[in-house]
Amino acid sequence: MDVIFRRTGERRYAVVVEAAGKQPQVMDPAPGFDDHIPHDLVHYVVEAELGLTSGVFGRAASGGGTFISAALGGSSPRERARERRKQLRRETSLRNADEGGQHDMVTSERLAGVCDLIWRRRQGQRPDASRPAPRESLSGEDARRVDRVVVRLEELARLWNQLPVGGELAFTWPSVVPRAPGRQDERRVV
Repeated sequence: MDVIFRRTGERRYAVVVEAAGKQPQVMDPAPGFDDHIPHDLVHYVVEAELGLTSGVFGRAASGGGTFISAALGGSSPRERARERRKQLRRETSLRNADEGGQHDMVTSERLAGVCDLIWRRRQGQRPDASRPAPRESLSGEDARRVDRVVVRLEELARLWNQLPVGGELAFTWPSVVPRAPGRQDERRVV
């Protein structure tokens, strides 16, 4: 599965998910635009770097998630509703499996917030007030995980900031190394 973060405007971005044999799925506009690094890119890095296979992007790879098929735009309302119901059933099944076991989505949400906060502090930025600091201190394991993610965020934020409108960072799930779309082995140069 390919995941593309595309700058679509001065203060807008889209996330495109392209899975083999399926129509691309899009979230446009994606929530949480930030000049420095978008919220969904933080989630992607947390999940990919830490191997969280049942978070936002792992679920999308398994046919669930909240991304909308780009091909459905020209479909009839009935076809769109049928496809959306199928996706919701898959998402419900994936969510139930995750909640009954590994809790990747909860972990992804929690660590994405912590990683964003720590990354911003290291950059001398003010953290987003809508995402408060965690109330509990991090375990030793979580602190090591957060450090790994923050190092990746530092690399990717520099690349994101260089993108012009229309530029993109593309990844092959679960890699955290950006690549050119259609090329498995090359860093994205914009």
